[in-house]
Amino acid sequence: MKNCLRISEIYLSILLAAVAIYPVRGQDEITITREVPLLGNAKPIPVALDGFSGEVADVLKFDLYVQGFSFVSPDAAQYVISGSNNGKVQGRVTDRFSKGALLSRSYTGASLRRQAHAFADDIVEKITGKKGIAQTKIAFKVAVAGGNGEIYVADFDGYNKQSVTHDDTIVAAPAWVPGRLALYYTSYRPGNPDIFYHNLDTGQRRVIAQYSGLNTSAAISPDGTKVAMILSKGGSPNVYVCNADGTGLTRLTATSEDSSPCWSPNGQWICFATKINERRILAKVPASGGPIQRVSTVGVSNPTEPDWSPDGKWIAFTSQMSEFNICVVPADGGSVTVLVSGEDPSWSPNSRTLIFTRHTAGRRALSVLDVLTKQVKDVVRISGSNSQPAWAR
Repeated sequence: MKNCLRISEIYLSILLAAVAIYPVRGQDEITITREVPLLGNAKPIPVALDGFSGEVADVLKFDLYVQGFSFVSPDAAQYVISGSNNGKVQGRVTDRFSKGALLSRSYTGASLRRQAHAFADDIVEKITGKKGIAQTKIAFKVAVAGGNGEIYVADFDGYNKQSVTHDDTIVAAPAWVPGRLALYYTSYRPGNPDIFYHNLDTGQRRVIAQYSGLNTSAAISPDGTKVAMILSKGGSPNVYVCNADGTGLTRLTATSEDSSPCWSPNGQWICFATKINERRILAKVPASGGPIQRVSTVGVSNPTEPDWSPDGKWIAFTSQMSEFNICVVPADGGSVTVLVSGEDPSWSPNSRTLIFTRHTAGRRALSVLDVLTKQVKDVVRISGSNSQPAWAR
């Protein structure tokens, strides 16, 4: 089966800094303060939006809101974002205090929606100094009644969706190859849960792991040369690692009920969930093999589904207590910040925004969360339950 998909270039980015600018009364100078806020407690950057309408206005509001901006009246804004979208997007960003123009640009050569995404990325970079995420992609699972489903890819806000698989069976755990138009995922199409590699540019796919029992949760190393996965060929589900083509398989753990491996950005560690003494914990193991180390999650229990932020500072995960919650802990372990109800967290390239699954009206839907401010927006949902998102980096 071939599905020829053409996907725009993925923009890699890192943690957005919060910048607050205040005027000094009676002086012409501008005082700029930079603080590192506590997770979930940062104040959004107030901006005013003027001159845009329809889809373009909606895109700008979504893209900026989930990256830590809020929309206020012009007299309360730090920055005024003005322009028009009559056939093309023309945008300007003005610093209300210095009266200087930070950005003035016209966008052509694509749909108005894509032009608006490009403008949003430029706004984020000009105001924060960090690249935006508006032109990135996600992969996720779409399930229908009966449990069968397909793997999809879409823009990070859920638009421009395309089906990757047409297997009409149980599928799970899509994962991007860093910097490439390719996915790994699990499909039951052969009659067993096997791991596939799928080139999204050509539509070609091949089996990577088809051992007896469970083959799932592929996670690709930052350099794209190795794949961590969960196999049950040895009895209990454990963490294994192999080359990108499936050769050179090595078992890394002998613990109980391992799940959801993810890589550290330097490629030296693999974090995963496991059970020790009947208690679920997060742990990490050297990617080259060695003893496991516990990653403490003080304040919550039953952690699972870890994802290491691209900047290496944080691990997002799901806690399973009275309800499912999205949590963040320092990469070395410690006190946990509980952010919002949900599961399946995946970091964006900016190490600030998460996409996750939430339950709504008996189904699952995807939402995007700004970790610093806790601002949340729902992604456009495909019919059925949408879950297990993975953000391209």
